[in-house]
Order: sequence, then C-alpha cells, then structure tokens
Amino acid sequence: MANQFTDSNFDADVLKSDKPVLVDFWAEWCGPCRMIGPIVDELHNEYEGKALIGKLNVDENPEVAAKYGVRSIPTLLIFKNGELVDKQVGVVAKSELVKKLEAQMA
Repeated sequence: MANQFTDSNFDADVLKSDKPVLVDFWAEWCGPCRMIGPIVDELHNEYEGKALIGKLNVDENPEVAAKYGVRSIPTLLIFKNGELVDKQVGVVAKSELVKKLEAQMA
C-alpha cells in the first residue's frame, strides 16, 4: 500500500525526500479517486527504493491541499528536491504516470 502523507509529515517525507515523490490527492467519496488508487498502489510497489509514492486525503489534510491549490481530485503532484515539477488532474493511464515519473529520474 502507498505511503500516507499528512499535513504534519508532508515537509519531512515529501519536500525533504532525496527521491522523486508522487502524491495522489484524494478523498474517500471521490469515484475517480477510487479508480486511480490501485494504480498508485502498483507504482508504489514498482518504484520502491527509486521514488516515493503516496496518497494524501484532502478531507483529513486540508493545509497541504490548499497550499498547492488542489481544487479538483484526483490531483497527482510530482515533487523533486522539494519543488513541484509536474501535475496531473483527473484520471490518467498508468503509462502516463510512469512517463512523468521516469522523466524526473533521468
């Protein structure tokens, strides 16, 4: 299962990570979020040790979502060296997320 990011661990786990980080902003009630959730879990397993993959529940952690202007979910943000480097709003094919992640690992 993917990492669980929160308002309290976001700085330490995401912004200070030495690896690229993909964060899935989601909510329990969001249908499209439930569609992309299993893909995020697969990426977590496939990129273990190479990238950090996790989820942030926007209902339980509104501060980070507000800070990055997340208005629609699912929104997937990719961070590298503490900086936001890529963004995907809405459901997308796994291959697209792989492409975005790989671009940050080059």
